[in-house]
Amino acid sequence: MNENISKKRLYIYLGIVLLTSWGIISIIPLSGDKYGSTKSVIIMSIMMLMPALSSILTRIITKEGFKNMYLKPLFKNNIKYYLTAYFMTNVFIILGVIVYFIIFPNNLDLDMTVIKEILSSNNINVDVRIIFIVQLLQAILIGPIINILFTLGEELGWRGYLLQKLCNNYSVKKSIIISGVIWGIWHAPVIAMGHNYGTGYIGAPWLGIFAMIVFCIVIGSYLSYLVIKTKSVIPCAIAHSAINASAAIGLLLYKGTPNSFIGPSPTGIIGGSIFILVGIYCYISLSKIENPFEEEIN
Repeated sequence: MNENISKKRLYIYLGIVLLTSWGIISIIPLSGDKYGSTKSVIIMSIMMLMPALSSILTRIITKEGFKNMYLKPLFKNNIKYYLTAYFMTNVFIILGVIVYFIIFPNNLDLDMTVIKEILSSNNINVDVRIIFIVQLLQAILIGPIINILFTLGEELGWRGYLLQKLCNNYSVKKSIIISGVIWGIWHAPVIAMGHNYGTGYIGAPWLGIFAMIVFCIVIGSYLSYLVIKTKSVIPCAIAHSAINASAAIGLLLYKGTPNSFIGPSPTGIIGGSIFILVGIYCYISLSKIENPFEEEIN
């Protein structure tokens, strides 16, 4: 493929995805709404579909066609990667929570006051341990597919299109870093509104945006590993959905107000410590590959 054509498609895609995504999310402040409202959740869900829709629009505009979208499941010889995406993603999150509470045992609330307060406000009289177990099982068994439509909306764009175009112009190592940075910057408006890190911290919102970029590079290495190994975005979407569904598990056991930059959520440096190790492993494992998409693109 002509390198100039590949870069042109890359730039067109980036322009479309940032313009459409940020345009949609701007509806929240422009309408006088705030992060966390029902309307904002709906708008953010629509934003998650923009990477995929932008890749489709780019394919149409540049007459690229719809080959190499990586939408086929391709289960043969890839079952271990699907199992990793479905189950091990949750294990990484749970292990991160365990590491956090080992380091900060005073923050552990085995009485699960958070759940008790929620039950009390809704006049529900149920053992909190049962609620926690149910929440945990739901996150592990249903979480990886519960919002897969929206995570597929992201992965079809980020790993299924952006990463492919980057690898066609740069090394795999550079492509993973660049795609992670772009993915993190894409989150900037919602981070500024309070997503993941709140708004009352020192250096807001820039520190939060920077932390999100680092998080996206780490998680992006893991998700890139899955798509490169399987040649499918389906495992990425499963793992991404699992992260979204299980990220708040540690907060159910937290006493007081957590520091989101530390944990116990995976967006914190301690809560996300296992993901950091996994991301480094995936990055090193992929670093010697020249172009994993070369055969499909040429």
